[in-house]
Formats: sequence, structure tokens, C-alpha cells
Amino acid sequence: MLNQYYQELEQDPFDGEEFVERLAWRVNASKSPPGNTDAAFDPDLLHQAFTQAIKDLQILDERTAKKCERVEAAVKEEETRYWHNIAQLLDNNREAFQSFQELDSHINSVATKVVHLGDQLESVNTPRSRAVEAQRLMNHFREFLLPGPLVSEVFTDKAKIYEAADVIQKLHLIAQELPSGKFEGAKQKIAEKYDEIERSLIMEFVKAHRAGDKDRMKEIAGTLSHFKGYSQCVDAFIEEAQIGALRSRDLYGEVVPLCTRSQELITQVFTNPDQVMGKFVLNIFQGQLQEYIQVKLDNKSIPELYLKNLHELYCQTVKLCSDLQRFNLGNDSQFLSKLTKSIFQRHLRSYISVETRYLKEKFNVILSRYYDSKGHQKKNIQSGGINDFRRNIQDVIGTKANINIAPAAENYGGETFLSEEVAISLLQETKQAFKRCQMLSTQSDVHNNAVHIFDLLTKALLVEHVDYAIELGLLVIPGGEVRSPPEINFFEVIHQSSSMVNLLDKLFSDTLVPLVISTPKHGDCLQKKKQLGASLEQKLDNGLDRTLSAIVSYIRHLLSTEQKRTDFRPENEDTLIYNVTSACQKVVRYVTQVSERVRDSLDGHNLESVLLELGLRLHRTILDHLMKFEYSATGAMAVICDVNEYRKCVAGFKNPQVNSLFDTLHTLCKLLQVSPENLKMVCSGDQLSGLDRTVLANFIQLRSDYKIAKLGNQLK
Repeated sequence: MLNQYYQELEQDPFDGEEFVERLAWRVNASKSPPGNTDAAFDPDLLHQAFTQAIKDLQILDERTAKKCERVEAAVKEEETRYWHNIAQLLDNNREAFQSFQELDSHINSVATKVVHLGDQLESVNTPRSRAVEAQRLMNHFREFLLPGPLVSEVFTDKAKIYEAADVIQKLHLIAQELPSGKFEGAKQKIAEKYDEIERSLIMEFVKAHRAGDKDRMKEIAGTLSHFKGYSQCVDAFIEEAQIGALRSRDLYGEVVPLCTRSQELITQVFTNPDQVMGKFVLNIFQGQLQEYIQVKLDNKSIPELYLKNLHELYCQTVKLCSDLQRFNLGNDSQFLSKLTKSIFQRHLRSYISVETRYLKEKFNVILSRYYDSKGHQKKNIQSGGINDFRRNIQDVIGTKANINIAPAAENYGGETFLSEEVAISLLQETKQAFKRCQMLSTQSDVHNNAVHIFDLLTKALLVEHVDYAIELGLLVIPGGEVRSPPEINFFEVIHQSSSMVNLLDKLFSDTLVPLVISTPKHGDCLQKKKQLGASLEQKLDNGLDRTLSAIVSYIRHLLSTEQKRTDFRPENEDTLIYNVTSACQKVVRYVTQVSERVRDSLDGHNLESVLLELGLRLHRTILDHLMKFEYSATGAMAVICDVNEYRKCVAGFKNPQVNSLFDTLHTLCKLLQVSPENLKMVCSGDQLSGLDRTVLANFIQLRSDYKIAKLGNQLK
């Protein structure tokens, strides 16, 4: 039983309540037959089982306590042995440290004596070595003094080229200090041998390079570093490294991998890798890269292609310089930018003149192509002056005198001569020009160049295209008395002009402003754009006013020619009114067509403003027209029907002010119909109470029974 208790108590985690439950369950299960769940509960048996379990657990506890005491005693004994060993190790360490200090002092003493001995040996050996070296050089120099070829093995045996290089380099230095005269022949022979050995070393260096012998290359480069022709060795290396390279169409893509491969070899071979790497890059820029660029930019006969190539090549070169920054090319941080400027200097100096010339030609081509496609020959339009004066005179006296002294209006078949495609083409060309300007202009010139480009755009887009179309639109609008439906394409001119100005504003803020934001040119550009916009807006307002005047003039013509006095005072008063008058039908039909054209052409605030102005002018025209007639009872019904039709027509304008005016006019017309005794009540109604009494009196005077019924007394 104790073993079972061991197993249960060692469970992790241990649950005391679960342990008691299992114990109670085992007691009950042992007294019940299998399958019988209704056996009576026996508390005595359970008590005995619990008592026995407590005794067993006490025995188990005592055994465990004794076992713990034995383990603790063993641990204490082991700890004692451990500390004893630690103490012995500390003693041994102190002894070893003391021995090390003694040994170190002995080594220092011996080293001091060795250094002293070495200094004494060097003081004796150095003069001796110098004397030996001097004697060796004197022997070789004596050979150069003798006539005939050199016979020394040092200069004749190619295997001893390094020794020969060392000797000739020193003799060359000595020869430079010797006076001319008797040593002239020797100096010449030394110089010739010096050049010969130098050339031989460079040839050996090239052979080693081709063979991939880095150690030999390093040895030769080290020897040549004392020669005046060391730069030729570097040049030979650069030439060999670039053989077969930089020949593909993607020349820029080859440069960085070539430099990466070469840098590794340069670092292993040369003692001054930074200068060699700088010269390597310099050779690439001033060699094949410059040649490649000049070939691409040599032909300026096609400015578009030239500017495109210049921009692309300059961008690629700048990116290449950025990629080459990771290589150590010397101490000059501006080395790569100076190389770039030296290559593109001639092209950058003349860039803006080529750019402006190209844009002028391109803009002219775009505009000319458009007008040619429309079969239109551009005219020289003189705005203002005598033409405007004559038009204003015509607007004042045309209706009465019927004299046309304004410029003859020419109809272009509804063409506005405005093209969003033309505007987008001009803006796209300008956007590309701004990109080139930002990249190719110096920091001091970029804002001036950007302003030049913007001036060309505003001239082409706003002056030569938009302003010209507005001027043509103004010429199309008839003045004076209009007897036929006028051309109202000017609404479309307004819409297209606004769209193009919005596109220009977006280009201005997105592209031009970042280039001039911190310079005085920013304010100048804003002012110029504002002036041009104000000039266009004034002309658009003028054209809108003329268009509305022409529309109203034609409506006035319809009313004056179609409206008959018998419409409102028929000979037979028993005639029933079934429909509106013919004049009203034609006016409503025409106004509906005009409003549809306005809605198709305009939107937003422009649409609301135009419909409001059209509604106000239409109201004034109809009111003035109605004030010319005398109305019988039957005619009053006819005019009420007409005004109600007008009211339905302008309801589509969705303007409360216009609706209110026509509602009031409709109510005024009821004054022509109501019985005399009800006039005063109608005049005091909500819609008419705010009107001037004179207006009411004038309207009532239009009644045919005004004098007979003495209606004037009704308003007193």
C-alpha cells in the first residue's frame, strides 16, 4: 500500500482533495459487488480506512525524513571536500603567479640585454652594409664609364631583373647629381638602361596580368613604384583590365561590375589602391563613356531626340556616380561630380537655349496641326479699341435704328477651336521640359530656366490657344437686334477654357512651384498667372454677357413678331382658351434648348450663375413685353396660361430667386382677371403685399375695363 501512496504523492501537481476522493472510492468499491451501485454506505468502514491511511502516511513521513537526513549528511561531507580542493587550488595559483612574475622579470632582463646587443651590432653592421652597397654601386657605375656594352651579369641575365632594377634606380638618382662633361656618356648610358629596364618591367607586369599571377604583379608593381614610369604601369593595368569590356549597348550597366572586379585586384597588387582606383574610373569616364556620350549627342538637328538623349544620359551618369560612391577613389569628395560636369559641360551650357527653341517649335507644330485639322487659317484678331466701341454702340441703338455697324459675325459651324487634347499635349511637353530643367540646370539657374519654360507654355496655351478661341467666340456672338437664333457655343468655350486653366494650375502647383518656391521668381510667376487669368476671366465674362444679351434679344424678337394684340384682347370674348399663345410656345421651346445647352456645357458655380442671370433677364424681358398690351377678361386667362408656362420652364433652372420672380409675375397676372371688388384683397395677398404700389397700379391699368370700372380708386 505504501508503494501506491508513493506513486500518488509523487504526481505533479499533487491534489490533496483528489487523493482523499480516490481513497474513499477504493474503500466503497472494495465492499460492493461488481455492477452493484445501490450498496449501503458504511461510515465505520470509511473511518477505519482513513485511520489506517493516516498511520501509513505517518510511517511514510518518518521514512522520508530519515532519508532526507542521510542525503543532507552526504551533501555536507561533499561540500567539505569541495572547499578543501578549492583552498588547495588557490594555494597552487598563488605559487604559479609568483613564479610567472619571476620569469617575466628574467625575460625583461634578457630582452634588454638582447636589444642592447642588437643596437651594438647594428651600429657596426650599418656602416659596413652601406660601404658594401656603395662599393657595389661604384663597381656598376665604373662599368657604365667604360666604353662598349655592359657585361655585368646583373644587367645581362633576365632572371636578375629585380636586382638590375634596384641598381639602375639608385644609379639613376646618383647620375642626376653628377655634373655634365666627363660623366655625360655614363649618364646617357644609365638613362638608356633605366628606360630599358622600366619597359621590361612593364612588359613583365602585363604578362603576369594576362596570366593571372597576382604575386608577380604585386612584386613588379612594388619595384616600379620607385621608378618615374610607375604611372605607365598603372596605365598598362587599366588598359589590360578594360580589354573586351564596355562594348555592349548597356555601357552604364557594365561599369560597376567592372570596377568591382578590378578593385579586388588593385587592392592586392598596388600599394596605393585609392589613387589607382581613382585613375581607373577617370579613364572610364574620359575614355569610352565620354566617347559614347558624344556620339549620342553629336547630332543636334533633331532637338527632341537630342534633349531626350541628353536627359537620359545625364540621369544615367548621375546614377552611375551614386553607385560608384562605395569605392574609395581618393580624398576628393567631388571627384565624380567634377568628372560628370567635365563631360556634359558643353551641352549643359547651351541646354536652355536648345530647350526653349525646341518648345517654341513643338508648341507651334501642335497648334498648327490642330488648326489645320479644322481647316482654319489663324487670324490676327484685334480685341478692344474701335471694334468694341462699335459693338457697344450697336447694342445701344441697334434695336431702334436697325443699323449694323459692328464687325460682321462669322459662324464657324459651332466649332469652339478649343481642344483638350492640344492642352494636354502642351502640358505634357512642358512637364517633360521641367524634368529636364530640374536635372540639367545648375542650382543658380534652375528657377530662371523654369520661368522661361513656363512663359512659353502660358503664351502657347493661354494666349495663342485659349485667348484666341475666346476672341473668335466673341466675334461669333451677334450684336444689336437678333432676328435669328444666335450661336451660343460660347458656353462651351467657357467650360473648355476653365478646364484648361485648371490643368495649368495643377501643373503650376505640382511641377513649377517646387523649382521656384524659395526664390523671388515664385511671386513673379504667381503674379503673371494671376494677370493672365484675370484677363481671360474678364473676356469670358464679357462673352457671357454678350451671349445672354443675344439670347434675350432673340427672345424679344420672338415676342415682338409672334405676339399679337388679339392674343390678349380677342374680338370674340366668348373664345375658350385651350393652350398657350404661339409666341409663348416658341419662347419656351427656345429657352428650354438654351438651358439644355448651358447644362451640357457648364457645371458647378458657373452653371448656377449663368442660369440665374438668364432667368433674371428673361423675367425682365417678359415683364416689359407684357406691359405693352391691354387685357380683356379672356386675354387675362391667356396671359396667365403663358406666364404659368414660363414658370414651368424656369423651374428647371432650380433657382429660388428666379422661381420667386415668376411666381410673383403669375400672381400679378391674376390682377388682370379678378373682379373689381376683389382687387384690393388680391393686392394685399402674401406675394403682392411687398411690391411697390406703383407697380400694382401700372399692372392694373393694363385691364381693358380700367377706366370703365374706375379701378384706380381701388388702390387709394
